[in-house]
Amino acid sequence: MTGYDVDAVRAHFPALKEGAAHFDGPGGSQVPSVVAEAVSATLSSAIANQGRVTPAERRADDIVSGARLAVADLLAADPRSVVFGRSMTQLTFDISRALAKTWGPGDEIVVTRLDHDANIRPWVLAAESVGATVRWATFDQATGRLDPDHVRAVLSPRTRLVAVTAASNLIGTRPNVAAIARLVHGVGALLYVDGVHAAPHAVVDIGELGADLFVCSPYKFFGPHCGVFAGRVDVLEDIHPDKLLPSSDDIPERFELGTLPYELLAGVTATVDFLAGLAPGPSETRRGRLISAISAIESYEDGLRIDLETRLAGVAGLVPYSRAPRRTPTLLLGFTHKRSSDAQRWLADRGVNAPAGSFYALEASLVLGLGSAGALRIGLAPYTDQSDIDRLVDGLTSFVTAP
Repeated sequence: MTGYDVDAVRAHFPALKEGAAHFDGPGGSQVPSVVAEAVSATLSSAIANQGRVTPAERRADDIVSGARLAVADLLAADPRSVVFGRSMTQLTFDISRALAKTWGPGDEIVVTRLDHDANIRPWVLAAESVGATVRWATFDQATGRLDPDHVRAVLSPRTRLVAVTAASNLIGTRPNVAAIARLVHGVGALLYVDGVHAAPHAVVDIGELGADLFVCSPYKFFGPHCGVFAGRVDVLEDIHPDKLLPSSDDIPERFELGTLPYELLAGVTATVDFLAGLAPGPSETRRGRLISAISAIESYEDGLRIDLETRLAGVAGLVPYSRAPRRTPTLLLGFTHKRSSDAQRWLADRGVNAPAGSFYALEASLVLGLGSAGALRIGLAPYTDQSDIDRLVDGLTSFVTAP
């Protein structure tokens, strides 16, 4: 694709020099040198709690504000709404508990069977703790689609919150979140969007999506291991989580427990800047460069995915489960006569990393008839090249034909 140089991109990732073909990005991507260097530089610098008196305090303060601005550019969010935490799971548990303080018997919470359990179980447990009702939206088993009508069917005037994924980490399905948001807001409810698997593969604008809160994980798109959410400032102002008495009640600080991991936040900023640097053309703003870069990545990955699916269609013994017309470059494959776990080991022996399982998307795996064992997941990334695809196809072909 014109404007996207995968060889130049790959040169930034030291891990790729080990020689493996990585199709395990949905579980966590490889990391470019500049991100590791940013983390290391922060750890080896004088640092203190945030403040504006000493150089160490100012360094910490600038790192935090810089990371909020970077994520705001990535998600088209207000920096005042950017909240950091240990993981998407931790952040969702925290928000669910805080919101549940305003729920009670008769209120309804909607979750979907397409989602990762981190966007299901926190809401289920929070609802149960206050006697609220949980309603389930399912997806079409044959097509893998979660349509707005699937959500509409379980909405009511009593709905308080709907939790939905922007992209399935199991089969890649990308629901029409904006259309779902209009339905959710039409009954006066909040929309909580899990963007963990969407953010690495598509341009995100939380306002256009209609997300009241949007959560993602930088380590899925080249960054360090942490979680972040952003959303509507007015919504955050109305949420009051448990906190220590002396800690700030301002947003976003009221949602962040204890001292932030400054080294990881420095890595987040480096990650966003790295992504922006992949833009094929100039732009006056970092947001503009991000849109250009991520659009180029999406086009490149879709081209590889189409090529891969076309080639795998001719391999007997494979069962594809990723069928939605709008999806990330993520494939879930089963086998007619062999186990996915054996395929994972077969590929690993040939230097191809593609894991098998249900990947915490247990409800989706059950709907697909795969039980908790799941299937083989293949996730393409911006550093995937044609030779990786060739090795994967060769490995799968030899696996299904081996006695």
